[in-house]
Amino acid sequence: MAAVTVVGAGVSGLTTALRLAEAGHDVEVVARERPLATTSAVAAALWFPYRVLPYERVLAWSAAGYRAFAQLADERPESGVVLRWGTELLRREPGDEWWTPAVPALEVTRDVPAGYAAGWRFRAPVIDTGHYLPWLAAEAGAAGVTMVEEPVEVADLRSLGPLVVDCAGIGARDLVPDPAVVPVRGQVVVTDPVGVEEWVSDDLDDRTLTYVIPRLDDVVVGGTAEEGAWGTEPDPAVAEAILARAAALVPALAGARVRAHKVGLRPGRPSVRLEVERRGAQTIVHNYGHGGAGVTLSWPCADEVVALVSGP
Repeated sequence: MAAVTVVGAGVSGLTTALRLAEAGHDVEVVARERPLATTSAVAAALWFPYRVLPYERVLAWSAAGYRAFAQLADERPESGVVLRWGTELLRREPGDEWWTPAVPALEVTRDVPAGYAAGWRFRAPVIDTGHYLPWLAAEAGAAGVTMVEEPVEVADLRSLGPLVVDCAGIGARDLVPDPAVVPVRGQVVVTDPVGVEEWVSDDLDDRTLTYVIPRLDDVVVGGTAEEGAWGTEPDPAVAEAILARAAALVPALAGARVRAHKVGLRPGRPSVRLEVERRGAQTIVHNYGHGGAGVTLSWPCADEVVALVSGP
């Protein structure tokens, strides 16, 4: 099998590296950030195909991702994946949503806060990235993946050998380069657990989200979706607004102790780029542009990378 260099140590890079190693490839991961310093570590990581296109491919990937995470929740609880009930709140009557076929069981609920018409209620995987990313890195290492310990600032993909898999996320904008990749800034607040067992989410508009995601030992509260914003310092006023919106939906959050404020840059793109590019004697498989669904799509996209690397 071929030697492969994977660029990026977020959820896409680690999952892809693991799958490649399981397929028999000699895999090395190079990255400018360690897993817990990536955007993946900031994500609330509720399974959901958020801000990602094209719908047709994403629907199939989402369904496969759901199955993969549900299996981990059942068979590998040490991964930090849990299936939790929750509600996607709606301000209008429920209709045909493009993503709903990816969910094994879905029901309409009218038990929603004032101001909402209904909600989609279903069990979804919640991936506690603080546990999951170290577990995933350990799984990759056990499968034979080598991770370069020191941060590597890759300036040119051509320097990385004959077979490269590009999972650079937002870094692909400069590295490829691909100007179609734009940051979608997301800010979250992490609080102490407050006895909340179910997740709740409401996409208010293109820039403002409200979600409450209980994890193993904390709660992630969000959020924002600021396209084109590069700043990674948390904004105190934004954090205050996030907490106020969340407490209106989940009163138990009022007064909850804040553990951390975090910001991540989602790699927005008009469509996911998952394809082979030939540059002379070098083959590059691109796997980036997953928007707000990098965790959700990580397993099926990794499997597709393996098929492209192993194909003709």
